[in-house]
Amino acid sequence: MTTNAPSAIRAVALVCSLKASPAPSSSQSMAEHVFGYLRKDGVECELVRCVDFHIAPGVEVDMGDSDQWPQIRGKILAADILLLSTPIWLGHPSSVTQRVLERLDADLSTTDDEGRPAMVGKVALVSVVGNEDGAHKVVADVFQGLNDVGFSIPAQGCTYWTGPAMGSEDFNDLDEVPEQVASTTEAAARNAVHLARTLKQSLYPAYQ
Repeated sequence: MTTNAPSAIRAVALVCSLKASPAPSSSQSMAEHVFGYLRKDGVECELVRCVDFHIAPGVEVDMGDSDQWPQIRGKILAADILLLSTPIWLGHPSSVTQRVLERLDADLSTTDDEGRPAMVGKVALVSVVGNEDGAHKVVADVFQGLNDVGFSIPAQGCTYWTGPAMGSEDFNDLDEVPEQVASTTEAAARNAVHLARTLKQSLYPAYQ
């Protein structure tokens, strides 16, 4: 007997806040907002706040000593969708986001038996929060790095919220997520799940 049930999809969010747990984090709240829509599509979700781990500087899979990046990398390898959630600082992604991208760079040279880099076949989403403009630039910077490493970008695969210029309001301060942000998030999540299921059924061609 055959079944047309969709394949199980797993997502991991790397929250790149500068604040360690349990401090409130708008970047984490935004990631959880995205997870709400992913879960509606049956996606299993896990969240990691990166500053709770020691991620050593470098561009190797394992920098040794007390480096905890291999633990996080294992979660990424086990997932079909990676959500990178970052605040805007001085018009750029957080320094934690840059550290994550640098560590992911090592996987360009980690390949399967057919020469595909380790992250090829996985889908990337980006969510951004900040109380100043710059969300489009941050998304562009992060997506470029993720695509270089091998992640696939779904149509309209980002969501963001920014408060008034020079203001002090955080995403966490909102009584509810604005409808326009919510609909953007819903589309990003829906498209990411569709792409992830498609790639699970049909891998990219071999590189060799």
